[in-house]
Amino acid sequence: MKTINLVYLGLASLLMWNCSNTSNVQSFGSSSNLIVQEEGGSVSLQLPRATFYHDPQNPANNTAEWSVIISKPGKYRVWLSNATTDSLSLNYSKIAKLEFSDNHFEVTPACDTIIYNSKEVSYPGLRSDSYVGSVYFNQSGEYRLQVISDKILPKELVNQKVKHTNKSELLGVIFLPATR
Repeated sequence: MKTINLVYLGLASLLMWNCSNTSNVQSFGSSSNLIVQEEGGSVSLQLPRATFYHDPQNPANNTAEWSVIISKPGKYRVWLSNATTDSLSLNYSKIAKLEFSDNHFEVTPACDTIIYNSKEVSYPGLRSDSYVGSVYFNQSGEYRLQVISDKILPKELVNQKVKHTNKSELLGVIFLPATR
């Protein structure tokens, strides 16, 4: 009887240790990554404030997740912000997926807006914002946003500058209030 209890205790300990092993999960910012909506209504979700999961076998499953407080319900335009050296193509090998609330987008980001001399990207890189779509928040509250893409780079590569190789990386997600 004692042997069986010891076996169960050993299995339970192994299971708890395995579940707590989060070697591929990184938090770029502080442990509290709650983002609060700006006074003007916009929301800027930057990668350094995300909780991050890196899949070395399949980078298309790399995931960044934010918690955001929406204080002003309404319609918002959603943009993906990227760093790139190519103003014609962001060179996404797979679609990018955005999921939050009841909204699900699958997009191949394009260079819809080019921002030169952006503070987020050093020369010779550019910031390119890609329009994703629009969403409607019918009430204020806390929402979780998840982006899944191969352009979410591991933490050790985020601080490296975009080089002359026509590569791009995801910088974050921007919500702008839709106006009539």
